[in-house]
Amino acid sequence: MEDMNTNMNSLKAKVLTAALPYIQKYNGKTVVVKYGGNAMIHPMLKKAVMSDIILLSLVGINVVLVHGGGPEISSMLKRLDIPSKFVDGLRYTDEETAKVVQMVLSGKTNKDLVSLIGQLGGKAIGMCGIDGGMIHAKKLEGDYGFVGDITEINVAPINHAIHHGYIPVIATVGTDAEGNVYNINADTAAAEIAAALQAENIITLTDIRGLLQDVNDSDSLISSVTMEDIPRLMEEGIISGGMIPKVKSLENAVKSGVKKAVMIDGRIEHSILIEMFSDEGIGTMFTNA
Repeated sequence: MEDMNTNMNSLKAKVLTAALPYIQKYNGKTVVVKYGGNAMIHPMLKKAVMSDIILLSLVGINVVLVHGGGPEISSMLKRLDIPSKFVDGLRYTDEETAKVVQMVLSGKTNKDLVSLIGQLGGKAIGMCGIDGGMIHAKKLEGDYGFVGDITEINVAPINHAIHHGYIPVIATVGTDAEGNVYNINADTAAAEIAAALQAENIITLTDIRGLLQDVNDSDSLISSVTMEDIPRLMEEGIISGGMIPKVKSLENAVKSGVKKAVMIDGRIEHSILIEMFSDEGIGTMFTNA
């Protein structure tokens, strides 16, 4: 038993030593994590993601958690007998749906995450794009209802939270000068926030391994994509449906100065740590060249 404990402790020490260069690389830097999908529903995965985020925070990395909540919104809409409708991968948001989005995202979903981080020993503060005028938006062109197009990100509330030792947990609703509330696509908001913060990295958690050459073959992962590849992949239909706003958001983040943008499988336990603390990484990386 003693030998087993010694071997286990030795393994833990080796893992920590291997992670040290990556911890040093990211120390004091900002990483934006876009959180959604099954990793948000499954209790054990949810706990693993929050544990990863707390660990990153404790080793001196400024983590900003931007979350969606599609399944919870859909569930509430169903209970209220309001139909869910999607256009070009975006949720059509009429006036009633906008109220539900604000209630669910900024309320229960956001506060549940803040509570879980606290239970696991972290310090988080929940906010939404309306707080402190963080996300200014206008109506997105097209027939999407109250879906917002971001016009400005005010990073002051985010930096204030980080400066005081809190992990900002951000629900993606925004507002305009007239007080209209807009549903903001979480992938889009995360990318805009990462760009405004000039983040070192943006990590998007998805329900697939990453971008796939064949959507029906999980082994057809495309591990790296350049900005020049994206139009061709869209034309070939490899990037389609709900994947379009995800990829476009990561493309915009990279073009706006975020050093690294990655799409990873949130269903894999501790996928964030695997991505950040290894050379191989995981998922699909988007780069300028």
